[in-house]
Amino acid sequence: MIFYSAMSSPIGLLGIAKSNNGVRRVMFSNHAPFKQYLQTVYPQEKIKRDDDELTDPINQLNEYFSSLRMTFELKLDLIAPPYYKKVLKKVANIPYGKTASYKTIAEQTGNPKAVRAVGSANANNPIPIIIPCHRILTHSGKLGGFGGGVETKVFLLELEGAL
Repeated sequence: MIFYSAMSSPIGLLGIAKSNNGVRRVMFSNHAPFKQYLQTVYPQEKIKRDDDELTDPINQLNEYFSSLRMTFELKLDLIAPPYYKKVLKKVANIPYGKTASYKTIAEQTGNPKAVRAVGSANANNPIPIIIPCHRILTHSGKLGGFGGGVETKVFLLELEGAL
């Protein structure tokens, strides 16, 4: 069973989905309507809107957007290929207000030539913001891409004082 809810945020409507194991997905407004999107991503799962199930993740995201929270304390249900999981676990350790490069993350995973794979893992991060892929920049310091759009990436980095 996947439970989901939606919230307004300074970057637009966000959808949050969780399984019994933890938060599984944060969705930007381009994924709305969220129930249909989740049904395509998880065709074998029953999808149900339940705002009460998502109270804690929504509260923590609201605290983040209000600059009252620098780290999330949520159980995650990260479903990704093994190397992507390895990358996203490294990304999850980038501190609030700091950035890292794709190259640095590749080196931290023990595969310094895997810069493109690191980029792909970030592009496919199912739990953005909570797993802060917005904190990844190119080796030259350029922004690179972001699933929520470059303007959203800039907003998040400015919110954290990283730009």
